[in-house]
Amino acid sequence: MAAYRAALGALLAAARLLPLGRCRPSPALRSTLSGAAMEPAPRWLAGLRFDNRALRALPVEAPPPGPEGAPSAPRPVPGACFTRVQPTPLRQPRLVALSEPALALLGLGAPPAREAEAEAALFFSGNALLPGAEPAAHCYCGHQFGQFAGQLGDGAAMYLGEVCTATGERWELQLKGAGPTPFSRQADGRKVLRSSIREFLCSEAMFHLGIPTTRAGACVTSESTVVRDVFYDGNPKYEQCTVVLRVASTFIRFGSFEIFKSADEHTGRAGPSVGRNDIRVQLLDYVISSFYPEIQAAHASNNVQRNAAFFREVTRRTARMVAEWQCVGFCHGVLNTDNMSILGLTIDYGPFGFLDRYDPDHVCNASDNTGRYAYSKQPEVCRWNLRKLAEALQPELPLELGEAILADEFDAEFQRHYLQKMRRKLGLVQVELEEDGVLVSKLLETMHLTGADFTNTFYLLSSFPVEPESPGLAEFLARLMEQCASLEELRLAFRPQMDPRQLSMMLMLAQSNPQLFALMGTRAGIARELERVEQQSRLEQLSAADLQSRNQGHWADWLQAYRARLDKDLEGARDAAAWQAERVRVMHANNPKYVLRNYIAQNAIEAAERGDFSEVRRVLKLLETPYHCEAGAATDAEATEADGADGRQRSYSSKPPLWAAELCVTSS
Repeated sequence: MAAYRAALGALLAAARLLPLGRCRPSPALRSTLSGAAMEPAPRWLAGLRFDNRALRALPVEAPPPGPEGAPSAPRPVPGACFTRVQPTPLRQPRLVALSEPALALLGLGAPPAREAEAEAALFFSGNALLPGAEPAAHCYCGHQFGQFAGQLGDGAAMYLGEVCTATGERWELQLKGAGPTPFSRQADGRKVLRSSIREFLCSEAMFHLGIPTTRAGACVTSESTVVRDVFYDGNPKYEQCTVVLRVASTFIRFGSFEIFKSADEHTGRAGPSVGRNDIRVQLLDYVISSFYPEIQAAHASNNVQRNAAFFREVTRRTARMVAEWQCVGFCHGVLNTDNMSILGLTIDYGPFGFLDRYDPDHVCNASDNTGRYAYSKQPEVCRWNLRKLAEALQPELPLELGEAILADEFDAEFQRHYLQKMRRKLGLVQVELEEDGVLVSKLLETMHLTGADFTNTFYLLSSFPVEPESPGLAEFLARLMEQCASLEELRLAFRPQMDPRQLSMMLMLAQSNPQLFALMGTRAGIARELERVEQQSRLEQLSAADLQSRNQGHWADWLQAYRARLDKDLEGARDAAAWQAERVRVMHANNPKYVLRNYIAQNAIEAAERGDFSEVRRVLKLLETPYHCEAGAATDAEATEADGADGRQRSYSSKPPLWAAELCVTSS
């Protein structure tokens, strides 16, 4: 082990000495130096076997001639789905955390020793390449905030290759933040510690919540830095370059099929491979045969039927995915077509958030000024994105057929899956009634009116005493009131965000020049600001006692309807005790106790920025068992953290502290 430690230390030192513009030494340099010193051989990761099918099946652009090791220059990449790239090494890479469950997908066991952390830092930072890896960047386009943006592509991510396991599974590995590619568009291709920790933790949190997602195997930071203006306020600062190892069957997305789009009528932008229907056919053949083999087998003789079946399945998977988001209170934040997986996975964790206080209009992305990607709009946006995918599949899938499939499948599949999940969250285990949708809607309305915490309210309902005269009812109602927003929270949430003079000027403009006001695109923002002003005025006239009384009235009404519905469910059961036990079990299996709240991630980030990665690792372990019923789930006594604002111990399942409302989430 001592020899291994010494050898690995030498390899890391060699990797740190590489010029920052390239990952490997030149052929001439390799010929004069020891291969072992310059081409590090993995130990723990040596079992990874690459078979890079995507690069064989799809067109790959060879980079144009240029100085070896020079950074990739931004450029159009026509006629190709990938282009060859090389990671740019980092100074002194250090492992933040590993996800053992994600790495187990690749056939890797637990890291055998501390030395494996250094090996992970070396290979998962991009400072050295695993044998068989072939770095490449994927070309795709996308509609961003409703407008076609033209070529986008992997500007900060790199395909490493595909690992085949002993069980016959195949997993694509990506490095996110490994340096510039031709798609970086004047950016540096880097990600920073705060955004990388958020992506790393949330990828794994979503998987353990049971939601389809890409995975994250490792997070590696470094001494290399880039400048970021975190709040876009003219106060940039240096931040640590960080890389996330991402794992999925494929990272192909809706936007992958938009590289063939002709000039857009609104933006004038076009995809880089206009007119190349041969590549569209090639891409469709690859995606369907590789990831939907049952569809390929069922429709081998009729491509239109095959493509229709493929689009129908993508539609259904997307509908189920967004239904799962809504049921757990997850907000994606950047639902552009280039962030929609062709497999129905949650992909690309930029600005995101889980609801704290329930607000259907919650927007988790500080850049989303119009609220396009608000929580309540996510199903509608996903349907819109599927429409763009249908357009991109023409002529291989006639548009009228794609539109018919979308009309038939999306809403029906979303509503079916959403209501099934909500029934389980409410413990309705015996009978399904048509009015269950109304019960769910009334619950969400009550949560909105009372500012109730989304996650904790659902979790608390499992302890609702079903007997009408139960002595525990008063205690339950008191605990429920604790999950409602306090007067202080509401005043903070609805504080005006615009200077009163600016608001007055905008209102005057709306009256004097409505055409100019409409062109400015601020109508929705002004309406929201006026609503905040009105709400703030009402709150100023409300006492804490009045608020408590009002909240109790709202909840008493809904709980009465809930008890009546539970009575109907009990009627279908033979044994009341067995029914109650099953009800609680199902609710605990569908209502998480722990989600990645923004303030939990922020505390882990702040500790990591001080060089302490223990909180990231602790939160990761907590999120691996988010449901109360799972073996090994942390107890409340164990699942506590030091609140970053006041240093007090706070349960990870607590409502967020007031300072959490001030968090501004951006991506870098």
